[in-house]
Amino acid sequence: MKLERIRLKNFKTFQNAEMSNIPAFCIIVGANGSGKTSFFDVFGFLKDCLNDNVTKALRNRGGYHEVVSRGHDDEPILIELQYRTKINRRDRLVSYLLEIGLNEARKPCVSREILRYKRGSHGSPFHFLDYTNGIGSAIINEEDFDKTDEDLHRETNPLKNCDILAIKGLGQFQKFKAANELREFIENWHVSDFHINQARGLKENNGYDEHLSETGDNLQLVAKYIQDNHPDVFQKILDRMCACVPGVSRIETENTSDNRLLLKFHNDKFIDPFIDRYVSDGTIKMFAYLILLHDPVPHPFLCIEEPENQLYPSLLLELAEEFRNYAHRGGQVFVSTHSPDFLNDAELDEVFWLEKMDSGFTKISRAANDEQIAIYMREGDKMGYLWKQGFFNGVDP
Repeated sequence: MKLERIRLKNFKTFQNAEMSNIPAFCIIVGANGSGKTSFFDVFGFLKDCLNDNVTKALRNRGGYHEVVSRGHDDEPILIELQYRTKINRRDRLVSYLLEIGLNEARKPCVSREILRYKRGSHGSPFHFLDYTNGIGSAIINEEDFDKTDEDLHRETNPLKNCDILAIKGLGQFQKFKAANELREFIENWHVSDFHINQARGLKENNGYDEHLSETGDNLQLVAKYIQDNHPDVFQKILDRMCACVPGVSRIETENTSDNRLLLKFHNDKFIDPFIDRYVSDGTIKMFAYLILLHDPVPHPFLCIEEPENQLYPSLLLELAEEFRNYAHRGGQVFVSTHSPDFLNDAELDEVFWLEKMDSGFTKISRAANDEQIAIYMREGDKMGYLWKQGFFNGVDP
C-alpha cells in the first residue's frame, strides 16, 4: 500500500491543504512554526484514533479545540487519504475519508467515515463502508466483481460509541476486505518519537522485541533479536555502521548477571568495548536508524522528524540514501528536515515545503511544480543549495 494523496481541513494549522502524487520517499521542509510537526501528527493522530478512540486521541492533544484550526471550532476536522493497493489482482486507488466533529452534547464524534474505490475502470467510486455518527453499513462481498452493485450484500453494524472508527471494529473481520487491510496498514505505521536517553542503558532481558519502538527504548532487545535470528541482516547493519561511524568495528549485545541486556561498541584501537551509555548521541541514533531501516519485516510506512539532529553532517547523505533504499524496497518514508546537507541528496520529485501564509494557516508546495527549481535541478544543482539561496518561497533553512 502506498499513500498518493492527503487532504486536510481544519486540522491544526492546515485549514485547507492538500498533498498529491506523493512519492515513496517524501521530504518535507519548512521554517519553525510552519506546521511540520502538525503535519506529521496527522499520522500519529490516526493511529491513536484506531488504537484507542477519537476522544482519547483528541484528549492527548489538548482536546478538540486545540486540534481544530483556530477560528473554525464549529466546523468538523477532515482527513482524507488516497492510497494505491492491489484488490482482486488489480491496482486500485482507494479513498478513506474521516470527518470528526462535536455532537449535540459537545462531545467528539465521528460524523462521517467512508471507504470507497472504483469496482471497474468506469463510473464513480463505490462506498464499501459508509458510517455517520456510529451508524452505517459495509459490503461483505466486495471482491465479487462479477456482480452488479445491486447484488452486493451490505451489512449494517451499529458501533458501540460514535467516537470509535468503523475500520477498527469491522476491520477485525476478513469479510470486510478493504477495512481490514486499511486497519492493518495504519496499525503498522511507525511514527518515530525517538529519544536518545530512552535508547541508552541496561534493559530488562524479558525476551525478544522484533520491532523498534517509536521512542527507541527497546533498542537492545531488537538488536539481540536480529543478531540471534537474522545474523545476515545484523551483519549488514554492522557493515553500514563501520562505514559510517569512525572507530566502530563491532557491536554486540551482552546479558548481565542480573538478567539485563546492554549494548557494547568495540573500537579496534582499544581492548575494552564501550557500553552504550558512554558512546556519542550520534552513534546511538545512527545504529537505531539502521536497526529500523533493516527490519526483517519492515513497516509499510515510516514518519521521521528531523533525523539530522545529533548526526555529523557528512552522515546525512548516507542516511538519506538509506531512507530511499527502504522506500525502494516497498516501505513509504516521510522525513522532515532543517538540514540543507540532508536535502542535497534529494531528487526533485521528493521534496515539498510548508509555508505559513498571512492568514496564519499553512500552504503545501512542491519543488517539482516550481519551474525555476526544476530548471536548476536539471542543470545539476542540488536541492539544499537552492533552499539556502532562497528559492523556496517563504521558507528559510
